Amino acid sequence: MTPPPRRQLLRRSISASLSLALAAFGTAAAVVMSSAPPAQAAGVPAPSPMAVPGRGATVPFKEQEAEYAATNGTLIGPNRLYGTLPSEASGRQAVTLDAVGEYVEFTLTAPANAMSFRYSLPDSAAGSGRDASIDVLVNGASPKAVPVTSKYGWYYGGYPFNNNPGDTNPHHFYDEARTMFGSTLAAGTKVRLRVSSTSASPSFTIDLADFEQVAAPTAKPSGALDVVSDFGADPTGAADSTARIQAAVDAGKAQGKEVYIPQGTFQVRDHIVVDKVTLRGAGPWYSVLTGRDPSNRSKAVGVYGKYAANGGSSNVTLKDFAIIGDIQERVDDDQVNAIGGALSNSTVDNVWMQHTKCGAWMDGPMDNFTIRNSRILDQTADGVNFHYGVTNSTVTNTFVRNSGDDGLAMWAENVPNVKNKFTFNTVVLPILANNIVTYGGKDITISDNVMSDTITNGGGLHVANRYPGVNSGQGTAVSGTTTAARNTLIRTGNNDFNWRFGVGAIWFSGLNEPINATINISDTEILDSSYAAIHLIEGATNGLHFDNIKIDGAGTYALQVQSPGTATFTNVVATHIAQSNPIHNCVGSGFQITRGAGNSGWYADPPACTGNWPDPVWTNGGVPQGGSGPTDPPTDPPTDPPTDPGNLAQGRPVTESGHADVYSASNAVDGNANTYWESTNHAFPQTITVDLGASKAVKRVVLKLPPAAAWSTRTQTLSVSGSTDNNTFNSLKGSAGYTFDPSSGNKATVTLPGTSARYLRLTFTGNTGWPAAQLSEMEAYTS
Repeated sequence: MTPPPRRQLLRRSISASLSLALAAFGTAAAVVMSSAPPAQAAGVPAPSPMAVPGRGATVPFKEQEAEYAATNGTLIGPNRLYGTLPSEASGRQAVTLDAVGEYVEFTLTAPANAMSFRYSLPDSAAGSGRDASIDVLVNGASPKAVPVTSKYGWYYGGYPFNNNPGDTNPHHFYDEARTMFGSTLAAGTKVRLRVSSTSASPSFTIDLADFEQVAAPTAKPSGALDVVSDFGADPTGAADSTARIQAAVDAGKAQGKEVYIPQGTFQVRDHIVVDKVTLRGAGPWYSVLTGRDPSNRSKAVGVYGKYAANGGSSNVTLKDFAIIGDIQERVDDDQVNAIGGALSNSTVDNVWMQHTKCGAWMDGPMDNFTIRNSRILDQTADGVNFHYGVTNSTVTNTFVRNSGDDGLAMWAENVPNVKNKFTFNTVVLPILANNIVTYGGKDITISDNVMSDTITNGGGLHVANRYPGVNSGQGTAVSGTTTAARNTLIRTGNNDFNWRFGVGAIWFSGLNEPINATINISDTEILDSSYAAIHLIEGATNGLHFDNIKIDGAGTYALQVQSPGTATFTNVVATHIAQSNPIHNCVGSGFQITRGAGNSGWYADPPACTGNWPDPVWTNGGVPQGGSGPTDPPTDPPTDPPTDPGNLAQGRPVTESGHADVYSASNAVDGNANTYWESTNHAFPQTITVDLGASKAVKRVVLKLPPAAAWSTRTQTLSVSGSTDNNTFNSLKGSAGYTFDPSSGNKATVTLPGTSARYLRLTFTGNTGWPAAQLSEMEAYTS
């Protein structure tokens, strides 16, 4: 299938994964390991993304970390420095085995008949990877060798990354292998990963193991077409089955029948194109599609809808099988993803995606697409990307680990993404960029997720007007209401090796243009952040609302403000912030904070503005490690600082009684005297009200009109009133006439008694120069 033109698939690069081993265990005798030194588990306790009640994916496995298991190996970490082996491990800790007989031993907490384990081998000198095996023993029984490899990992340099070990920045170290035991093991069974030889690999680093009770294979549904018995596909994987499976899918569409993939491993070297059909397997541990064209490496296994330019596909169900590819590099133009194309009114359910470039890269326009109950592992790029006009679509109850780029992403390039949802997902260890992100998009929901262990150049949750084709002119910018509720972020955010400072756990960017939307972040935990908990950069973000937020542990600041914006904070509580001043803000009043009730631990006035970025103090469980705890932040709310804080109204929320044409009230608080508010014409009285964010003793208001000589002298009649609640207003200055003369700056000053007020309102009743109120700047000062 010819890919659509002009689609650069991704923006960054990276890679890594590993081969699958499906090995069954037979009868074995006990083996005594008398020469092994005493085992010990010495990991530093750290919060787990698998232990957050009611949030994240409900997964079928029980996870155990190697650093807490019995071992005679060497604990590595905790360490979050990019390019180090523990930095890419879950919890930033792992165990290295580098001698024959060394092991990690797990004790089952529930019955299991299968396991997958995450590990790393060193790269080969040529950068092509190495193959080895590690023994798996059950209660000391004779070992079963499970193949492992590093051929999918170890990338170097900057974007685009390469396989040259002589380059800098090695990364993407880990992969996963899986095996079935052949029978169900009871709780309490001991399962050991043990080194039997170091000839193929000098070391084996074990991160974790997932133990699972896999159900029996699903039988062929009545009346379904069978890709093997009806169409001759080869379940041994020896022959290329691409054409035979495609023929089965086409027949299923024509006959209105499901298509069944029985147990087996099927060699597929190009896309299987699906439309109006159900493709179902015996289960993702039993029915596996794999493969890649041996001569044309841009062709590989994948199940795709037709591209939108060719009409797209619809009414497709993909269910109960695995797509395990052989992608060992990242080439952005190659369509070598597990699932792709355009799939409207379609569902992906219980599909295992591994060793492809992306799990699912969906090119719209398309509508009503769902991924659920799935696993996406060891990708060289994104886990999922809703790209180019994907609407009303969802990823839910899906587990994502070791993506080479954003874990779950929406990118509204040129065509709006609208009303998409990422809910109840667990996204762990994206090697580059963010756990979850929306680049543009209208009315987006990102809720009930768990995000952990960001590696570099990204944060846990990102909302941004970034990347090509994201702008309000095409309707693709962030707009409407973005809802991010009930998320938990653990050890997210990290250093950006381009910027050379930290990226926050939750961060916002208006790089292409300012964000002007409603963004509601609520009922969220931000735990053990590597740098700042909340971060703004690259252009203004307006309309932020933080409600009921727990910040426990931040390597630098609670808030890192590098761009203007407006935000409200209610019931935001921060503890264990590394810096004594919890806010870094060098944009001053350009970032306007409105504080509601119940806040503590994150606010300071004045904030820090050092020009230098401190080294992070990394934490575990929210308790700083390797240094003394931070001092208490300044009293919240603080007393007014002794120096003049400047114009309190600039950038603040503002309302109006009405405006003419494009001359809205926001022009009166934007800091630009050449833009102006003009009220509805011929409709006095007219009002403009600014919210200062907190009650202030304002002593003067400076009013300005554009300084251009084209403006004639005029007198405007107005009064000033104030309020603490935006309901009851009291007079601060009675009605009077104020003259604006271009020859003297076209401005007027109104002195006030210094009565404390949060809301300032000007009421206009006349203007000798125009039948409306006019104002280019409304400035408020405490001196």
